[in-house]
Amino acid sequence: MTDELLEPRSLSVRRVIVELERHVATAGWDAPVRVFALVKTAGALERDPSLANRLPTEVITAAQEDPDHLTAVEQEGLPQASTLEELLHQIAWPESVDGSAVVVERTVLPPEVENQIPDDAEIAAAWIDSHPDRRDVRIGAAVLRTGEYCCAVRARDHDSEDSVAVGPDLAPGLVEAVGATLE
Repeated sequence: MTDELLEPRSLSVRRVIVELERHVATAGWDAPVRVFALVKTAGALERDPSLANRLPTEVITAAQEDPDHLTAVEQEGLPQASTLEELLHQIAWPESVDGSAVVVERTVLPPEVENQIPDDAEIAAAWIDSHPDRRDVRIGAAVLRTGEYCCAVRARDHDSEDSVAVGPDLAPGLVEAVGATLE
């Protein structure tokens, strides 16, 4: 889908997940989960005018031109969790946050081999790690309180900005989990 066909909020959420995936990619692979609060830049500037002194000029200009422009604020000091699901269940956002985004790395297998994965978690992990068709991917999902969402996926074996897949339905489970943090 081309950007021209997207509604303004859908375009904003698409832009922010692409920016976040690129930002996270600068740190390389084998990185921890990254969590971001998404706020409408214009609203944040209205609530805190001094923010204009800390944001780049191009962000201020974008917010003036687009009331749906989003700024991502990375969350530090995340709670301890053994799984992504456990981490996301511990996160709740105040009403001043317009959305949330998560960028995480995962190993994926072709659907036709998923029923071959051993039941034991340790054995399954070793089996997946040694499978010849496994792919390491970085997946990002951004979700707004108003319901718009978008995903970005980059495969480690095609690690370039022009090889990032972007669309709403690339990681439905992650979209649902990120959206639940906004409820």
